[in-house]
Amino acid sequence: MQQLEALVEEARVTTRVLHSAALTAAEAEVDRQLTICNACRYCEGFCAVFPAMTRRLEFAKADIHYLANLCHNCGACLHACQYAPPHEFAVNIPQAMARARVETYAEYAWPAPLGALYKRAGMTTALALAGGLGLFLVLTLLMTGALVHPPLAGNFYAIFPHNTLVLMFGVTFGFSVLALGIGVRNFWRNVTEPRFLDHASGAAVGEAAHHVARLKYLDGGHGEGCNEESDRFTLLRRRFHHATFYGFLLCFASTSVATLYHYVLGLQAPYALTSLPVVLGTVGGIGLLVGPAGLLWLNLRRHPLHGDAAQKPMDRGFILLLLLVSATGLALLVLRDTRAMAVMLALHLGTVMALFLTLPYGKFAHGIYRSAALLKWSIEKRMPSRLKLKED
Repeated sequence: MQQLEALVEEARVTTRVLHSAALTAAEAEVDRQLTICNACRYCEGFCAVFPAMTRRLEFAKADIHYLANLCHNCGACLHACQYAPPHEFAVNIPQAMARARVETYAEYAWPAPLGALYKRAGMTTALALAGGLGLFLVLTLLMTGALVHPPLAGNFYAIFPHNTLVLMFGVTFGFSVLALGIGVRNFWRNVTEPRFLDHASGAAVGEAAHHVARLKYLDGGHGEGCNEESDRFTLLRRRFHHATFYGFLLCFASTSVATLYHYVLGLQAPYALTSLPVVLGTVGGIGLLVGPAGLLWLNLRRHPLHGDAAQKPMDRGFILLLLLVSATGLALLVLRDTRAMAVMLALHLGTVMALFLTLPYGKFAHGIYRSAALLKWSIEKRMPSRLKLKED
């Protein structure tokens, strides 16, 4: 009997070693910390990560990727944890999750080399692309003699023909949608079993959509908010995320309405300042200015134990790109009846194209993966726990 128990224990150790060998260093650290958390469970009521964790005894790569993207990096568990640094266990779930999460950006990205490039040099890639595209368009206008012009009453098509703009943004936006779609498909296939969506219900899908729209888990799991530079709770990050998220949606709505005006109603741009496309774009642009500015301010002040400091350049690159898009867009609105319109139009178009081209590889992609993880959790928690089934 003792020999049998020894063989079983040896098999368990061997399985554990093989399991750990399949993980990267960042994933293995998540595995180690979650094993400690699973024994403690003090934070079980904080956010979706911990009840999802308790449905598992071991954490394979797919589980870690799922839980890492389910984590909202609010910091609540870090400040509540009795095993957080300087304890020898050094449990810091938000930081460990952030380090594993950034690996998923590159692992599921399409094309893979672009994901790896953005992971290594996110800020440089984003700003160089925006500057390069903006400069290319400015030089193009200079060579065609359209850079210096009399006031054109906001007629952008006098600078870049309508079909040219449609081609430019159709290609870049189409590429972004395709790359994001392939990325989230790869993520979903990896973190779920085949036919997992067969267990979905309207209630589960609705709950997930509600949590995405409200950014629910940026309330710290208790409604008081995140921890940023100290133990003090604040809802600022959630509010700045909301301003960014809905600002982006309003800008997209502005473009969509303008497209309907052009192709369905036959109404040609430029549109009046009081028109629906301009009002939506203005309000959205203000949201995209306030939200990212606030997120950048919080990022600069955040406690070093919160999140992964190595990712800050990539995070800030995305934030700065959003700021450039909103700032150049609002400046274009102000200067559209002046001689400076062509320059501002070229700079704005360059930053927007750079934003579209980099969306599938950084923080925006995480927003898509997080939404998929929230959908999985909403479905999973309505299913019988495998651990209970094994006990029965």
